[in-house]
Amino acid sequence: MSNKTMRVGVIGLGWMGKIHLRVYSEMADVEVVGVVDTDENVLAEVRERFGVATYSDIDDLLAQPMDAVSVCVPTVYHLPVGLKVMDKNIPLLIEKPLAASADEGRQLIEKAQEKNLPLMVGHIERFNQAVQRVKSLVEGEDVVSINIERVGPYPPRIQDVGVIKDLGSHDIDLIRFITGAEYDKVFAVTSSSLGKHEDSALITAQMDNGVLAQINTNWVTPYKSRCISVATKSKYIHANLVTQEVKEYSKFEGYDANYMVREWPVMFREPVPLELKAFLSALRDGTEVPITGRDGLYVLETIERVLDPENA
Repeated sequence: MSNKTMRVGVIGLGWMGKIHLRVYSEMADVEVVGVVDTDENVLAEVRERFGVATYSDIDDLLAQPMDAVSVCVPTVYHLPVGLKVMDKNIPLLIEKPLAASADEGRQLIEKAQEKNLPLMVGHIERFNQAVQRVKSLVEGEDVVSINIERVGPYPPRIQDVGVIKDLGSHDIDLIRFITGAEYDKVFAVTSSSLGKHEDSALITAQMDNGVLAQINTNWVTPYKSRCISVATKSKYIHANLVTQEVKEYSKFEGYDANYMVREWPVMFREPVPLELKAFLSALRDGTEVPITGRDGLYVLETIERVLDPENA
């Protein structure tokens, strides 16, 4: 792997954008060329904390020579910002979901193909160490079902999409990632009680390898919960994605109908540094990014199937 210093930028300094900036600033062989946001108070804050160049106009940042850009703006701006970045021939990581619609996602992928540019999508939960452990535990197993709960209080920072695109997109991707299968049938029931978009959803699916899947996601729960449960023919696995704790339960059998519980040790690691390291490593090595634009588009296409029952 080349030890080339990577010159990077961050566009959008909301919650995730600030994390990207912090992580890049802590990485060896990485130089943060600059950041962009429309809030002057936020720009002043990061100038003082990180000592980086700040811009209120994207074009001013993109005029600088860069090796990579993180796009962390609200979802409705992913398409115009992503196209601007690629017009400057700069590889990019776009936070999930890839775009506001599958059609916009296709436009981003077409531009990346036209420019021969790496385009990665920030489905960050793939880098959660508990998810990695679950995936390793189901390898070679006959998986029966997978259930995911991702709930919490309403986030005022999210105004442009509903809970399915914001939270559910994580798990639509994770089910495909863990099972290694595509969606055969998928549909949902939803409700809206706090805003103009859906804030509660129950998504049910059957994968093309027969695995049953269910996602419970909402913005009406007063506490944050992120859990995955996988049933196979020989065991049951439960993972807490917040604490990164994983337990494996044996089958309920035997004369006394007992079962065994094994706690799998997982070294807690923040996912974002792992994600950005993988992104920059792929750029340095000239290899495919670990989560491609095609992966992100597949999630958007599945979401549209979910939101349009006639196409499920």
